[in-house]
Amino acid sequence: MRSFTYDGALLADGGLNQMRFELGDVLVEEPDKTALLTDEEITAVIAAFPQSWRRAKFELIKSILYRFAPEVDTRSGPVQWSLSQRYAQWKALYEELKKELSISCSLPELPGTQHRPPYFFEGMHDNRTERGRSLCT
Repeated sequence: MRSFTYDGALLADGGLNQMRFELGDVLVEEPDKTALLTDEEITAVIAAFPQSWRRAKFELIKSILYRFAPEVDTRSGPVQWSLSQRYAQWKALYEELKKELSISCSLPELPGTQHRPPYFFEGMHDNRTERGRSLCT
């Protein structure tokens, strides 16, 4: 069963409500018309990346982007739908987060802040990608 919930009073819950707020996916009254992601999708992605909120957000944006990619602009007489604008907006957000994630993977972390190897380590210049996807979380 798909569910769509949002409680604006719980914006800092570090979970579903905060992610919906950050994505702008807060119109859940008529989910078939307005909601982009189900509660189950959001919670599953957050659970898949428990140590990286930005990575979870990136994966959700990527999912939305893939959904909007095949939509095209349509015109029928005086009526016109510019659906590609939604794709362009999400693509810009996708690129911004992708850039942030790649920068965060290249910067050293303070000791004890995250479970990553020390700044200098054996193999640090190895290509850490798998089919073009970064392995940084």
